[in-house]
Amino acid sequence: MNPRIVCIVEGHGDVPALPVLIRRIAFEMQRFNIDVPPPIRCPKSKIVRKDQEVARDELARPMRLATAKLHGAARGGILILLDADDACPAKLGPRLLNAVRSIRPDVRVSVVLARAEYEAWLVAAWDSLQRAGKLMPNDEVPPEPEELAHPKGYLSARMGPGRCYSEPIDQPAMTQVFDLDQASACSSFRKCRREIEDLLRYVCPLESQDE
Repeated sequence: MNPRIVCIVEGHGDVPALPVLIRRIAFEMQRFNIDVPPPIRCPKSKIVRKDQEVARDELARPMRLATAKLHGAARGGILILLDADDACPAKLGPRLLNAVRSIRPDVRVSVVLARAEYEAWLVAAWDSLQRAGKLMPNDEVPPEPEELAHPKGYLSARMGPGRCYSEPIDQPAMTQVFDLDQASACSSFRKCRREIEDLLRYVCPLESQDE
């Protein structure tokens, strides 16, 4: 069986988009035999309380489902991607990681919080999306996309007459073509990219490609 990365996400658009992102990064790294099954969706409100503490018992359920999906893989890992929204990623991220490690210390898990939303990464890569025909030309791309209050709304208002941003449709379509280096202007995307690269190195060392 191929090595496998199983994802836990919160948004409807993340379900089709995150596997696309992982496969793009895997291709860049010459990891060509990675399995990325459909992610497990779990609203953040179920696993992160209003006081920003982690509901460990609620987190245990998607972790069980994710671990079950690793069954039979040559080697595997889990990636959790949530929107930070109003939370501080530097504080919430370690709390989540500590919680998942306490639940399954035997499984390799990475945690990423998009600041404030995944869509901020798309705003940062506006030029590449405009060239791909996904967005209208924009002379006022914000210098700090992660500081936008509502990146989804920002995209929706700039998609052209009669169009609005749809997470299940546009998020994976834009993920397929957006420039990863442009998106790396966002610190949380740089974190995401590093975590995916580290997971790929773990589940699929280069020497295993030649076996």
